Amino acid sequence: MEISTQGRYGVRALIDLAVHAGTEAVSLREISERQNISERYLEQIFADLKKAGLIRSVRGAHGGYLLNRPPEKISLADILNILEGKIAPEVQIQDDQSEEVVFKTVSQEIWQRLERGMHNLMESITLADLKQRIREVQKEKSEGHMYYI
Repeated sequence: MEISTQGRYGVRALIDLAVHAGTEAVSLREISERQNISERYLEQIFADLKKAGLIRSVRGAHGGYLLNRPPEKISLADILNILEGKIAPEVQIQDDQSEEVVFKTVSQEIWQRLERGMHNLMESITLADLKQRIREVQKEKSEGHMYYI
């Protein structure tokens, strides 16, 4: 299984929004520059996320986007369900006893188990968790550099 570019960029953009938005909205231009993602592509992604109610837009001179819920209440599954849809392929299984149908049935069961397991994992990871990890990595990276004057 591979997450599409839209899914990967959407996750990165929402982590960026969680990290940089306090009470102030964050513009797509700012996210685009920090994440090196086309602003036009972000517009498409954010349209889907807004339509689903995950984010909201703020108009005006200091306009942009804000999360519609606290980062603790938005899981990776919430984001990817909107941007990716179902993970497991849908297989139409006929009602006969052929060997092909038996193999398709077992394959479908495997895909459904994988989807449930991945969904459970993605449900357990929130934007707050990812925001915290961003801060930890930033701290680790800054502590690893020593500057001499």
